[in-house]
Parts: sequence; structure tokens; C-alpha cells
Amino acid sequence: MDTFTQLAHGFAIALTFENLFLAFVGCILGTIIGALPGLGPANGVAILIPLAFSLGLPATPALILLTSVYYGAMYGGRISSILLNIPGDEPAMMTTLDGYPMAQKGQAGEALAISGIASFVGSFFATWGLVFLAPSLVALALLFGPAEYFALYLLAFATLGGLASANQAKAALAAALGLGIAMIGVDGQTGVPRFSFGEVHLYDGIDFLVAIVGLFAVAEVFVFLEHKGEREAADEGDKLSVTGRTIPPVSMLKETAGSMGRGTIVGFFAGVLPGAGASLGSFLAYGFEKKLKNKNDTFGKGDPRGVAAPEAGNNASAGGALVPMLALGVPGSGTTAVLLAMLMTLNVQPGPLLFQQNPDVVWGLIAALFIGNIMLLILNLPLVAVFARVLLIPVRYLMPAVAMISFVSVYGISGSSFDVMMMVIFGLLGWLLRKMEIPTVPVILGILLGNAMEVNLRRELTISDGNLMALFDSPLAIVLWLMAIGGFLIPIFAGRFFRRPESVTEKEAEANVGD
Repeated sequence: MDTFTQLAHGFAIALTFENLFLAFVGCILGTIIGALPGLGPANGVAILIPLAFSLGLPATPALILLTSVYYGAMYGGRISSILLNIPGDEPAMMTTLDGYPMAQKGQAGEALAISGIASFVGSFFATWGLVFLAPSLVALALLFGPAEYFALYLLAFATLGGLASANQAKAALAAALGLGIAMIGVDGQTGVPRFSFGEVHLYDGIDFLVAIVGLFAVAEVFVFLEHKGEREAADEGDKLSVTGRTIPPVSMLKETAGSMGRGTIVGFFAGVLPGAGASLGSFLAYGFEKKLKNKNDTFGKGDPRGVAAPEAGNNASAGGALVPMLALGVPGSGTTAVLLAMLMTLNVQPGPLLFQQNPDVVWGLIAALFIGNIMLLILNLPLVAVFARVLLIPVRYLMPAVAMISFVSVYGISGSSFDVMMMVIFGLLGWLLRKMEIPTVPVILGILLGNAMEVNLRRELTISDGNLMALFDSPLAIVLWLMAIGGFLIPIFAGRFFRRPESVTEKEAEANVGD
């Protein structure tokens, strides 16, 4: 009963006018951001984090705004997938396989409606999973010592690419780069500057927000400048309008109900895995549904079940990814890594003590997620044709706006031109990493968790008088080490069974999106 009491308290927080307004604004902005090919939830949240700080929002309202953007972007990604055959973000890639063929058959309205309802089902039940599973994980995490936390962080790095990763070596290289950046600044134990090269501004280390906005938002601007005109030409390709019913027939709802349920279950547990992200949930949900129900070879030809399953899967994964972030302080996806940075900047430390020390933040957020889901369903059914018109906005107008928000917001927070220059440097780094097909999310995770990982390693070695075997002393630590090793090695040998089809990979390259 204590859980429901806390949830009721959370609704009292979320139902204030300010928080309702922020959730509503976040849902609209998130849906628009998700619908635009190339931005995606991580970029959208990264762009708006400095804006939230500029407005002086406390932790709870800021988190409600940004998670509403996160959920909204997961809803919005399906719009361009169905109408343009270009996924708005990586998790929406599987939706193109049956969504676009439905649109070609004059069922764009039904496809958008089914995908919207599936998104609601996945998010709604994943939020209930968050309600019950996160406190249970907290009880387990209270048993963690320095050795267990070090192994847990290692697990996050090892599994970051998930089974959908194209190259585990590149993911490991990116994580190492992030850990190296995290070492910049004055050593907390010895007081000696590290990798600062005599620059006083680097004594405090690299600001999370500067790195995130640079690697996501500014890098996107550089990518556009490099390929200017190419995406504009792609955007002028085959565009389908919203045709058909925006409220699906009852027969179609009955046909897809099971697909939504199975996709939700598969997606949620995929999202809970540290580092797996919504992409894996979408791929597994579609693959499972296809193996189970493709008896007449209708998948890939406009089967509504092929739209419902991945949409329920990727939205359930989004909710599942919040579980390890809130309960353990380990992000479950790229977007939750960005949210983790925001909380740490506000001196709110996600992890086992968050539910005790900041219950208003946690339960206010969870209640706001329920409210945001209802808002998104109401917005995405009757107004889906309005959101679809966002696809008509030329990218050449969007990218200057992204650049302006990034520069003004970062300078507005710190008032430092050095931070603005660092943001540009990280933007160039993000652009270079994307050219080499090296993921940027492990870099962010390395910056976020590097210091905590070092502190726990040093603490355990101090307690054990330098005995490295102390890292393997407890059964829990051994389990986490085995999971980390398995999480790194399994994708190398078995990842090809879970990766997206080649045709989808080509679409991803064309859209140039990330989780």
C-alpha cells in the first residue's frame, strides 16, 4: 500500500498547473521533434536541457518537461516512418516495414492511429512496470558496496551497444574516450590537476551539459552542413498524406491487441537492460511477432500487427529504460543518459537513495508520465494530420534554430565563452565520430559515470589494502561481472540474429538518426 500512497502523493505534485503545463508543452515539442527525421529523443532532450536551466526550473518540473519530450518523441517517430518511409528515430525503424506499405494502400490514417494506440499501451503499462519494479531494484541496490557498484558500471559499459550494436569494438573505444574525458580536472583524492594542460577552466572538469549539447545538437548541425541539400532532396521524395480513418475499426483493434501486449512485455524487459535502449525493444518485438504470426506471409506488406508490435515495444522500452536510471543511477538508453546528466547537474543523484531522499522528484515524475501518456494519446489521434504537416518544414530552417538554442542556452547558463567554445569542440568531435560510425552515447556514459566508477574502485582498493581480488569477493559482484562479460561477448557471436534487416540499415543511414 505504501507504493500507492506514494503514487497518490506524486499525482498531487504532477497535477499542479505548472507541471501540467510543462507536461503538455513537452508532449507537443516531443511529438514534433520525433516526427522530424534526424533529431530523435536524445537530441531533442539535449537541446531543451539548457532551456530548462535558463528558465530556472527546479528538479521535478524540469524532469517532467524533459521526460514528456522523451515520451513525445517516441510517439512522434512513427509519423515520418509511415508517411515518408524514413524513421524519425532509430527505434521507429521497424515501423517502416509495414507502416509505409499501409500508407501506400491508402491506410495511412489507420496506420498512424494503430501506432498511436500501441505507443500508448506500451508506455502506459511500462510506467506501471516502473512503479513496481524500481522500488524492488532499490531494495536490491541497498546491498551494493563499492565492488558491486564498480561491476554494475562495467556492466552498463559492456552492454551499452546491446544486441543491435553494429560494432562492439567501436562502442568500447567510445566508452574509453568518455572515461578519458571524465578524468579531466583536479583529482579529488590527491588534489593534482589531470589532463588540464594548464587551463584553469578545466580544473573543474568537463561540464555534462556542454558535452551533451555539443555531441548531440551541434554535431547534428555539422552533419547537415556537410550534407546540405541531400536531406532536402530526400525530404522532397515520396510524401504521403494522412488518408483513411484516424480512428481504427474495432476489427483492427482486436487483430492487433495481442501484438500490442506481446510487444509491451518484450520491449519493457529489453529497456530495463542497461544500455540496450528502445531500438532493441523495437527489433525484438517485431521479430517475435513476425515469427509468431506471419503464417500468411503478410508482414512487410502492410500488416497492422507489424506496426503495433514495434511501436508498443519501443515505447515500453522507453519506460523500462527509466527503471535502472532512477533505481541504480545507470542509464538504460542514450536519452536516459542525457536525463541522468541533467539530474546530476541539479545535485540530484539517481540511485538507491533517490526514493528516500527525493521522493517528490521520483513519484511526481511517475505520476506525470501517466498524465503525459493520456495527453499524447489525445493529441496523436485527432491531431495527427496537424503533426504530419511538420514534415513540410525545410531542414534548412530547423538547423539554424537548433544552433541558436544551443549557443544561447549554454551561454545563458554559465556566462562563459569558454563553455561555448568547448561545446563547439564537442560538436566537431560528435561529427567526426559519426563519420567514423562510432556511437556517441558511450562517450556520454563515460563522462557521466567515469568519476563514480573511479571513486568506487579506489574505495574498494583502499578497504582491501590494494587487493584486486576484493572486486570479486561477493556473489552479487561475481554475477554482475559474468553479466558484463556475457553482455559484451554475446553480441559479437549472436548479434546478427537480432540486428535489423539490411534494408532497414540503409534507411537508418539515409535518415542518420540515433537512439
